Amino acid sequence: MATLEEIAPPFVEMAHRIVWASVATVDALGRPRSRVLHPIWEWDGAALVGWVATTPSPKLGHLERSGHASVNYWQANHDTCLAECRAEVIRDDAGRTEVWERFAAAPEPIGYDPGGIGMPGWTAPTAPGFVALRLSPWRLRLMPGTVMLEQRGELLTWSE
Repeated sequence: MATLEEIAPPFVEMAHRIVWASVATVDALGRPRSRVLHPIWEWDGAALVGWVATTPSPKLGHLERSGHASVNYWQANHDTCLAECRAEVIRDDAGRTEVWERFAAAPEPIGYDPGGIGMPGWTAPTAPGFVALRLSPWRLRLMPGTVMLEQRGELLTWSE
């Protein structure tokens, strides 16, 4: 098993290269529900945190009940990485503004102007149509496609 220090940097590199992730939560009846989202990840050398800009949707109720999400990336060359996370809805205006500004300041393809992409209700970080999430991984898995296709490379896993 890898340490967080070993897996976090290549996880961030792969996730940011792939950009879009399938994110699953669990509904009130215990059924998985998936959607595609665009997280941004930050590694400070000690902690890995993900941020999501999204809209009000049923996933908010799912997270209020369970507080967990699975974030899975896949690319056509079969590079895959997974973060199983505690997920928190950020409710205060200062926190929502920080997430908005993270996306606005990040380089493409991870960064973008949240107010300029045409999402309904995304007129400002404090608008009712803008929701921010914080992801705190408790398990990571990273598998370069070469592990599966060529039997070379290394599958890395980490958990708390």
